[in-house]
Amino acid sequence: MMSVMSFAATPLTAAMRRAIAHAWGHTVDDRAVRLFGGEESAAYRTGALVVRVGPLGRGNAEMEWCHSIAAHAAQRLPEAVAPLRTRDGGTVVRAEGRPLSLWRFVDGERPDPAQADTAEQAAGLLARLHRALASLRPAPRPTRTLLEAGLDGRPTGDAPTPPDPALDQWLADFHRRAPVSHPLHGDFYSGNTLTQGGRLVALFDWDEAMTGPPELEVASAAMEWSGGFDGPAEARRRFITAYQQAGGTAGDMDEQTTVQLIRHRLRSEAAYVERARGNEAGQDAGDLDYHRRRIAAFTRLRP
Repeated sequence: MMSVMSFAATPLTAAMRRAIAHAWGHTVDDRAVRLFGGEESAAYRTGALVVRVGPLGRGNAEMEWCHSIAAHAAQRLPEAVAPLRTRDGGTVVRAEGRPLSLWRFVDGERPDPAQADTAEQAAGLLARLHRALASLRPAPRPTRTLLEAGLDGRPTGDAPTPPDPALDQWLADFHRRAPVSHPLHGDFYSGNTLTQGGRLVALFDWDEAMTGPPELEVASAAMEWSGGFDGPAEARRRFITAYQQAGGTAGDMDEQTTVQLIRHRLRSEAAYVERARGNEAGQDAGDLDYHRRRIAAFTRLRP
């Protein structure tokens, strides 16, 4: 999810280290290094592995479902990073009320989405990911993601944006006519990828994985990799064209489709921020300014 929200200040405790040793047989000492990023989850590098500490209240079933999507993608896509299985065959254990998972460490840098060749690579990666996931038919996700809420045209009523019956009707029509639905990454932006020498080499953080129309993810990704909600329409169109030329599963996307799906995401994120006030990460002045600009963009982008 594109934002500037503060990072989760979640420690890797002794109890968590013991749980990891018991489940995976991997010893984590107190020299584990906190990695950059993570609004809800915190990640710690320990040698060639990474421990992810999830938020309180996130259930094992939800995490295992998301991890199954990652595992399927990783069998077909070298960039997809999937969790390691425990001795018992699962991918999640709990300690102090939080879900823990273990991943391989990938060395790299966060890419610059302003680089045209990087954005084109991202579009190609997304197309390959969608093809890899198109045949997967998982059970329903145990809990609904923020993007699923309202996608059928039934507004949740908790967004701080102006009511938009026209958007709701458009989403309802889109929901009925969308020809394809399959698993999606759910949060395909530069912060969940890594690059080495200018080449995208890793895609991670599957916590927002969901099943839905690929057009939804393409529109969101086009926004994320083209300057955000303030970016030019021409850059979004270039991203979508690159995705389509790479053989992605999404159908034709005109400007109205792209903008309305972006506006759905902006409204969903605005509602999430309202619900998250006072959460573990908290919000500073920069977060609140970004939130106000997001709400303004929701209105400005109306077709």
